[in-house]
Amino acid sequence: MAKKEEKTVKLERNYTIPLRKAFLKAPAYRRAKRAVSEVRIFATRHMKASEVKIGKYLNLALWKHGIKNPPHHVKVVCTKDAEGIVKVELEGAPTEKMEAPKKAITKGLKKEKKSKAEQKIEEKAAEVKEEQQEKAKEIQKEEIRELKKEHPHVHAPRMPPPQKTQDTHPPAPKQK
Repeated sequence: MAKKEEKTVKLERNYTIPLRKAFLKAPAYRRAKRAVSEVRIFATRHMKASEVKIGKYLNLALWKHGIKNPPHHVKVVCTKDAEGIVKVELEGAPTEKMEAPKKAITKGLKKEKKSKAEQKIEEKAAEVKEEQQEKAKEIQKEEIRELKKEHPHVHAPRMPPPQKTQDTHPPAPKQK
């Protein structure tokens, strides 16, 4: 297996990105989205990159107070790697390093081989469990059918029409 090479950092800069002017141009229900796109535009312009990736903690900071109230400015760290990809992360955010999965120690452990008789017993036990589960399901279905027969679904009766009441002061008859 070839070892994965860590991406080398070509350029790293700290910026304070002003967001207020940008998100005030957007309606209130889209301000955080506009702030995220402004971060992308800012990083593209200042780091001269075609692809910009926004970090987890920066995204959380932009959306912290909801879509209508993003922060007015954000301090970020922009890093550009050799491939030209810029990663923008909140200043002071913890860095996550990918660790290789630890291999289990198998030298001292020996796998226990089960005899054929034990395997057959386990298979039979599994079959019995499956059969019991199937029987339980069938019994449950039958009980449900019986309950439906005992208590058929009946719609509520219609409400009687309201009684017509006479006014104490009837209106005057229509004139032709």
